[in-house]
Amino acid sequence: MFEPPYPPYDPIDKAGYDTVVRRWPVILTGIVDHLHRLVHDYTLESQGLPDADDKRAVLAEKIKEGQAIIQKISGLKARMARDRELEEIPQDGEAYVDEYNAELQRLAQTSQNTWFTAPWLYAECYLYRLFRAYFKQTTHWCDFDPFFAQKQEMFKNSGSAIYQIATTMHELESEKTKIEGDPEKLGVLFKEMIQMCLWCDLSLLTHLSPSDIEHLQTVGKDAQEARKEFILKDDQDNVWEHIKSLKDKGSRCDFILDNEGIFFNTQLFTDFVFADFLVTHTPYFSQVVFHPKLFPWFVSDVTPTDFEATISSLLSSSFFPPESSMSSPASVAHLEQMVNRWKSYLKDGTFTLSTNLGGADTKRMAEFWTSPWPYWNMKERESELWKWLSGSGLVIFKEVRPLGGSFALLSLRTNKADVAVGVPQEVADKLDVRGEKWRVSGKYVVLLGVSCCLLKTDVPALKICAGKLPSERAMKKPYVYITASQFVKDILRFVGKPIT
Repeated sequence: MFEPPYPPYDPIDKAGYDTVVRRWPVILTGIVDHLHRLVHDYTLESQGLPDADDKRAVLAEKIKEGQAIIQKISGLKARMARDRELEEIPQDGEAYVDEYNAELQRLAQTSQNTWFTAPWLYAECYLYRLFRAYFKQTTHWCDFDPFFAQKQEMFKNSGSAIYQIATTMHELESEKTKIEGDPEKLGVLFKEMIQMCLWCDLSLLTHLSPSDIEHLQTVGKDAQEARKEFILKDDQDNVWEHIKSLKDKGSRCDFILDNEGIFFNTQLFTDFVFADFLVTHTPYFSQVVFHPKLFPWFVSDVTPTDFEATISSLLSSSFFPPESSMSSPASVAHLEQMVNRWKSYLKDGTFTLSTNLGGADTKRMAEFWTSPWPYWNMKERESELWKWLSGSGLVIFKEVRPLGGSFALLSLRTNKADVAVGVPQEVADKLDVRGEKWRVSGKYVVLLGVSCCLLKTDVPALKICAGKLPSERAMKKPYVYITASQFVKDILRFVGKPIT
């Protein structure tokens, strides 16, 4: 099993401390407030029903269970603030209970089993797995997502951007014959899709006209040059070179539907758009598989329910508030046309949710995403998932959990934590001098790549990875950044290749 060359973050480090004293308590308070409102509504509904009504008895049970969950989460918040020991996750019939608890026992041996001492990655995964157990042990709340309403509300408020992107993609479809055989034009569009996934922005391509297509190389490069100051490490060109090598091979692309950030389901929408571009407008991919989390995770990660709700919401004529969507009959038609194409792709297998792949290993593969382990342990912990991703033409991540693997991988990450790999020290120093909160603002991006031919002898590919900072306390220096060359050496050591 690979052991990282640096100790993991714990809450004594800057970002971890902020997580425990501010971010997690805010999340817990939000869940409690949401449950209180629901329990109150159920109470009022119950009071309006006759005593003999069976529904009243069901509501009484649901209210009682909801109150018990509120009590558990409130107690959890109090224990967190007092740096108490992490409780064992109760047996709820779902995956990895024993594994989480075994790791908790191991941490107890080194006195790292409290909220302010546990490794940050483990503690955050543990927290959401504990939430799952609280709800799973009930009768009436077992499938409840405490973040679903929040995700849907944010999605509703994104109508303007969604209609604009739909119109852009419609115009792109009308110019398909002019670009599908031109790798350079496709490359500029590919980079625009990356910008869209990172910042929900397709401004360059708005109202695409034939003249825009003819000058796309120049216009696109100028616009992307203007964004470069926000991309601290950029290997998009290498990614595109790898993708071009997949021409007419019928390759598969895998989207790991990770933390969707402040845009919530809007970024799932942009993932759909990106996937649509890859299979509809390029000769490089014939299938896209989307990998969700099986239950609510890190507030905004995509679940199968979110995935299905996104499609139905986009096709609903009443989902987006008319006063905020700025829609036109044409843009509504463009959105409907695009989403119906996605539905047809889901029907014929061009698009597939990983949980619908079938086979004995499907559920176990999906369960890995909510395990307590960093992704670099995938090969040992879930070999079937590793094999599946190794057969992919490109695997797209948008999360900061440590990555590792001998498959073609693209990590799209906006900086929302004190975590970075490959950022030149002089760049970090310059941003620090300017006083920007560049590590956590979501304004800056890291795209780090190394040639996967060094890591895998049979298939040349590309690898872009995100890692985590060494412990600030252990290094005795704040914000020490692993250099790209050191990162490559660590990966080579991980896979057992000679270091040159």
